[in-house]
Amino acid sequence: MFKKILIANRGEIACRVIRTARRMGIKTVAVYSDADARAPHVRLADESVRLGPAPAAESYLKAELIIDACKATGAEAVHPGYGFLSERTSFAEALEKAGIAFIGPPPNAIAAMGDKIESKKLAKAAGVNVVPGYLGEIADTDEAVKIAHDIGFPVMMKASAGGGGKGMRLAYNEKDVREGFEATKREGLNSFGDDRVFIEKFIEDPRHIEIQVLGDKHGNILYLNERECSIQRRHQKVIEEAPSPFVSPEMRKAMGEQCVALARAVGYHSAGTVELIVSGADKTGESFYFLEMNTRLQVEHPVTEEVTGLDLVEQMIRVAAGEKLAFTQDEVKLNGWSIEARVYAEDPYRGFLPSTGRLTTYRPPAEHRDGDSVIRVDDGVAEGGEISMFYDPMIAKLISWAPTRDEAVQALDAFQLSGISDNIDFLSALLQHQRFRSGELTTGFIAEEYPEGFTGAPADEQLMTDLAALAAIVELTVETRAALIDGQLGDPVFPEAVQVVRIGKRDFTVAIAPYDGGNLAIVDGGEAIDVVGDWSPGDKLLVADMDGRHRIVQVAKSGRGWTLTTRGAAHKVVVVPRHIAELAKHMIEKVPPDMSRFLLAPMPGLLTRLEVKAGDKVEAGQPVAVVEAMKMENILRAEKSATVKATQAKAGDSLAVDQIIVEFE
Repeated sequence: MFKKILIANRGEIACRVIRTARRMGIKTVAVYSDADARAPHVRLADESVRLGPAPAAESYLKAELIIDACKATGAEAVHPGYGFLSERTSFAEALEKAGIAFIGPPPNAIAAMGDKIESKKLAKAAGVNVVPGYLGEIADTDEAVKIAHDIGFPVMMKASAGGGGKGMRLAYNEKDVREGFEATKREGLNSFGDDRVFIEKFIEDPRHIEIQVLGDKHGNILYLNERECSIQRRHQKVIEEAPSPFVSPEMRKAMGEQCVALARAVGYHSAGTVELIVSGADKTGESFYFLEMNTRLQVEHPVTEEVTGLDLVEQMIRVAAGEKLAFTQDEVKLNGWSIEARVYAEDPYRGFLPSTGRLTTYRPPAEHRDGDSVIRVDDGVAEGGEISMFYDPMIAKLISWAPTRDEAVQALDAFQLSGISDNIDFLSALLQHQRFRSGELTTGFIAEEYPEGFTGAPADEQLMTDLAALAAIVELTVETRAALIDGQLGDPVFPEAVQVVRIGKRDFTVAIAPYDGGNLAIVDGGEAIDVVGDWSPGDKLLVADMDGRHRIVQVAKSGRGWTLTTRGAAHKVVVVPRHIAELAKHMIEKVPPDMSRFLLAPMPGLLTRLEVKAGDKVEAGQPVAVVEAMKMENILRAEKSATVKATQAKAGDSLAVDQIIVEFE
């Protein structure tokens, strides 16, 4: 067994690998860029080595720096995590040449599966179902049109070296092919240096299901069941679960055996994932097709660990050290249900724009593990830490396990995070959505259910009533505390116990009667609600039992009111005495200033290009600026025809949210 390994990654996966290595008695080496000098993974490791400046191209993506760090520290092996160098054949070969073990598959397997066209040919030869399509070189648009007609519409055009949703175009007719083929080639060339494109049948009602495989260097290869990964936004996974609510035992066996055959065909060892696309319209469960193979650990690996009881990182380390797998296919368990939700630094209320800044509050739900349930948090951040614009926006993964799927679905109400925008409300809304609960999933779920974007989960009448009661209790608690401050205001004048609570544009009249250990609340003259819970001014979390209804609400002061966040939505609340509520109706509404003359930065990021200068005339839809944030380029366009009066930023500037970039006449 290795005595010391280096983790060629950052964030939550680096922390994840370090924890397993420590449990195995293996010393660890962390690497870091200048942006991560004080990151948790650096503190967690036994040693650390600086790689270089913040941009990944100057630090984490430099293979020679990783190898130098191994030699300097005596690390015998490298775990690449995922992303960065994890699927780069040249990196695995360079480590092998330097006499350093790669905790991953052999270079030839990485190369074979890294090319989407070649990998499909290999899969077909290994007896794996492949999507009907054309895998040869396509000369031009006319040939692409002919191939599309032969396959039958709709078809998907994909860049051979593509990934992460880039280099993909869906075509429903000949016009779509003619418009999209050359664009797909250009995206492939610009993003991956490869302009080859292949065309395949688009699967209707597609589900994204993947099989976890694990092999050793002695020819043993097993499948560790499946994961359902259909909840995606722009081809990026958001929620994953194991097992899939769609897959039958017969289908699981057929999928698993085909994926093992593919792994065997390329001489695979270590952990890997075969991604499949499944037709949800086919209730026989036979329409599953090979999509691609990821020759590394997956972000969503924890759900497989929870239902099998295996530590996949440990298995990878043992395989790399030459050990045989200690179990057989028949001994692979499938126990209970596990769900993972990815917490991202992005604002779902503003089109999921990325967010950067300091985590002023970071308090995830308390982890626990017993026979009835598991709450697990995989993260690599800490309160007070910085979410940088240079890396992926994922902050943490919340993983739950329970005996059944319904029990495993976790509300994220107790996940406290502030300082940046986050997608916790969106995740909570997804997990309580009736369609998700029923298991009727496709990769189009988010686009279909939120076509106009996300505005918060709808609140039913009972939740609105409960929120009105809790808001009144919060306000009464604060005002009573203020009235009791000794000597500040003379004799204390206790606040009125009947309040008007405005949530959005709706008013509730709430009467509160405190008693020792709780409050009785009457909302709009209804039956009294017995509210048992302890909340003090300054607390950010209010946990209450309301006639048997368990409520977890995040409380934040917002101007002269409050923001109460629960069950997938943030509710703006104002609480006032009845006589003030009457007077408030006569207040003139404040009209926000007209900012339409300005192009504002919608997110923090780097202004990479400014396409205009003072005096230029622009038309509606014309590109004006390009802002890069968290590995994504965002083109900012003119909303209407106008003339540029002045530019207030230049290419290379770091922008804050709502910073003025261009002013128009």
